[in-house]
Amino acid sequence: MTPLPVAPASCRPLRRGMGILPMSETVRHTRSLVGFPRPATNTSNPIGHKKHQKSQKPEPRGHSDFCDSLCFLWPSRPSVLRAFSPYSSHPLLLLLLFFAPCARASDDFFDRLDTALTFTTADARVRTHLSGTLELEGYALPQPSPGLLYTSGHSLFNPRLTLFLDSQLGPRVYLFAQARADRGFDPAAADPEFRLDEYALRLSLLPRARLHLQIGKFATVVGNWVARHGSWSDPFITAPLPYEHLTAIWHTQAPRNPVQFLNWSHQRPNSTSGGEQAEKILRNPIIWGPSYTHGAALAGTAGRLDYAAELKSAALASHPDDWSAGRTRWSHPTVSARAGFRPDARWNLGLSASTGPYLRASAAPTFAPGRGLADYRQTVLAADLGFAWHHWQVWAEVFTARFAVPRIGNADTTAYYAEAKYKFTPRLSGALRWNQQLFATIPDGRGGRAAWGREVWRLDAAPAWRFTAHIQFKLQYSLRHDPVPAQPATTHLAAAQLTVRF
Repeated sequence: MTPLPVAPASCRPLRRGMGILPMSETVRHTRSLVGFPRPATNTSNPIGHKKHQKSQKPEPRGHSDFCDSLCFLWPSRPSVLRAFSPYSSHPLLLLLLFFAPCARASDDFFDRLDTALTFTTADARVRTHLSGTLELEGYALPQPSPGLLYTSGHSLFNPRLTLFLDSQLGPRVYLFAQARADRGFDPAAADPEFRLDEYALRLSLLPRARLHLQIGKFATVVGNWVARHGSWSDPFITAPLPYEHLTAIWHTQAPRNPVQFLNWSHQRPNSTSGGEQAEKILRNPIIWGPSYTHGAALAGTAGRLDYAAELKSAALASHPDDWSAGRTRWSHPTVSARAGFRPDARWNLGLSASTGPYLRASAAPTFAPGRGLADYRQTVLAADLGFAWHHWQVWAEVFTARFAVPRIGNADTTAYYAEAKYKFTPRLSGALRWNQQLFATIPDGRGGRAAWGREVWRLDAAPAWRFTAHIQFKLQYSLRHDPVPAQPATTHLAAAQLTVRF
């Protein structure tokens, strides 16, 4: 096979995770985003990049080193480790025990596989790379299940195979696609399915000015979590609260009156956890994960300023079922934008805004007389921060969202999170994240006012261990406070994730 040449910096594809790199390298590669979220691609060998050198890989120490690290992180919390007892016979832990002592040998296998999945023409004008990740996740969770976890039980096993296709066609054209085989876009106790989550064409209009046009189905440009939401790059297993906490907003119909809307928030004494669990498929967060919707985006860089704007087929809060090509609604598009500023290599500051209809067209019969989709919009203002210094990385985002609700008026909510990651060694890292969401009041239909949602906070802790440049294991413990009627206000979630990338 013809060796893959190193592409000029102006035409290299923008990749997701950067592997095990020094902090300065991570910052440098992150600056190549030019406003776009990076395609959720694997980076064991990005197109046009040289393979990892042997000297860059940390020396494996084996399974005993991994176990010692867990005891170091949680010496007084054996109950947290026991939370994974339902998975003691699952493939997750069996593969973990297999990969730990075989880490050194696996590197050679993945290097050969990477070479076999890379193709280039004789004139080097077309370069294509197929890569992927295998993720095995296990959850021990309360009921009703929190966030975007769909199960009626107290445990959930979620395998996922993700395939990425990246193709560089000359210096100005780049194609990428992402396909998944799993139990649903969000972890669920459901039958396996196969989906094409992303596909897009990116054109470099002005390579020197780094101005790009992207068309297809791809992640939103809003915020900074989307650019690092892949399992290899994200320090945590679950998404931050603004991306997964389901509110009283339904995308399928409008409330008849304020009393019904407040009942949808499940904070009244007559609310039941079973009813809340059954309604999860109808409810919406502020922003649904990476929001893989159809549309077009323009992004570029001017000095220290990054900018991006997109025209999309669905709002940030839209359900994944509304992202499909058959449900595009170009008569009422969503417009979003982000402006980022980098004072130096350590900092990345951003402001985002978005507005668009959040209700489905099928909900129109439940609207107030004379009103249409364009009258009921989701409007979001957001700010984000990224910081990297030596072994530290810090990220934070705050979202203020307003939903125009039929017969209610404006329903406002604010959600934010702040997280920090520290690398103890080239292999071992730990992360903490604080999340919170607050709700404004609305008329309650009885002459007073009431908050339209329960105020929720969550604390996440996640250690991660990288056996090699291709194998990673993460744990997560979450302490959540959510005053559900007739249920404990404080609940616990434990999760484990093994990621193998190729």
